[in-house]
Amino acid sequence: MTSEVSRRLTPPERYQFGASVRSLLVPKHDPCGTFRDGELWLSVRTPQGGATLHLARAGGELVATGLGPGAAWVVERADAIAGLRDDVAEFPALAVRHPVVARLARTFSGVRMPATGQVFPRLLRAILEQKVTGNEAHRSYRAICRYFGEPAPGPAGLVLPPEPAAVAASAYWEFHPLGVEQRRTQALLRAAQVAQRLERCADSAEATARMTALPGIGPWTAAEVVRTAFGDPDAVSVGDFHIPNTVAYALAGEPRGTDERMLELLEPFRGHRGRVCDLLAMGGLMAPRYGPRMPVRSFARF
Repeated sequence: MTSEVSRRLTPPERYQFGASVRSLLVPKHDPCGTFRDGELWLSVRTPQGGATLHLARAGGELVATGLGPGAAWVVERADAIAGLRDDVAEFPALAVRHPVVARLARTFSGVRMPATGQVFPRLLRAILEQKVTGNEAHRSYRAICRYFGEPAPGPAGLVLPPEPAAVAASAYWEFHPLGVEQRRTQALLRAAQVAQRLERCADSAEATARMTALPGIGPWTAAEVVRTAFGDPDAVSVGDFHIPNTVAYALAGEPRGTDERMLELLEPFRGHRGRVCDLLAMGGLMAPRYGPRMPVRSFARF
């Protein structure tokens, strides 16, 4: 019999549910989650076993329902997953330091940053996103989830995120047909081997230190992880291909920017620098593009 646990949550005024939780899902199709008809379904591995979280609006509330052996665990964390533990009290005073940020902060005042408490699933995705196009990375992510897939509880037809032990026990060449070359695969295998230690990290700083101590995982990857796993609003993805240009263009009118220039422009918003980057993305602010686009490749065909 499938366990089921429910809880009612009270979101803040003007809360934007879809915009707050969409970052939890790989675009277009995520085997481990879906947002449809204004409802979120998300599969997770908990200390008590697999679970599926269902979040849906009911009047002015959110109803969180957990299914499966880990139902109680995921429902207890449902408010964090929905972004309701995100503390934005200090941000309006910082946002007014730049008119663009102030405008976006008003427009997206109902968006909150989720904190899943799940490091390895987001780390898997971040490693796959290193130095390749988003389409290529997400295609590999979907293939890996299906390859290691176990049915998640509930009616949504999801699979549970890959079990770290199963990933760690795999040979690197098993990932080649899934579209991942040896360099990223080796980083993923190292992460899988220490996944339990990563999941026990107390905060964003400890997780960042442990992740970046692993070969093949740098500050960009760590920031992508802690922004979602811990809801860290200050995590900046240093080393990103686009974000320095976006920040330089949006905040200084400069079409190109370096990591150093990006951090200089974001310094007035310290404590919420990652939130500012997210706002610029939500607002559709992008620097002019020059030159050819990065080609989409398939390592599975090499």
